[in-house]
Amino acid sequence: MATKNLSEYDPNAVPDGKEMKFGIVVSEWNFEVTGALVRGTIETLKKHGVQAEDILVKYVPGSFELTLGGQFFAEYTDVDAIILLGCVIQGETRHFDFICQGVTKGATDLNIKYNLPVIFGLLTTENQQQAIDRAGGKLGNKGDEAAVTALKMVALQNSFEDEIEED
Repeated sequence: MATKNLSEYDPNAVPDGKEMKFGIVVSEWNFEVTGALVRGTIETLKKHGVQAEDILVKYVPGSFELTLGGQFFAEYTDVDAIILLGCVIQGETRHFDFICQGVTKGATDLNIKYNLPVIFGLLTTENQQQAIDRAGGKLGNKGDEAAVTALKMVALQNSFEDEIEED
């Protein structure tokens, strides 16, 4: 169980996103939850200076398709980071395990292959209530956390690139 509110962070520790561009891939499956995640993500990005036209959102049928959607962003756009948003709820079969492992590995592979921050915003919960609690409910919104992570990772990558340019 999460021990902190996913929406609580120090806003002063978040870089300004006014020159950044983000791609967000959202699973349509469990849209009550993923819709709340994407709303939180967009609101947080805008709160930190990202312009609406620099936030691109695309939808995929389910969480397993998040990584291919992320690859499309990496190959066909000029985004600075990609945020993957989905929700997988434990059921009675091992389907949960396969989907979670596939998306986790896929996100890691995209980070490395494209040298681009790909943020893992996949809720993996035991039940619907836990998902709701983490998508704007009593434990905050994982979308906020994903947006802050994306902003910080773009700033980190930019800092390395700036150091190379200075040499």
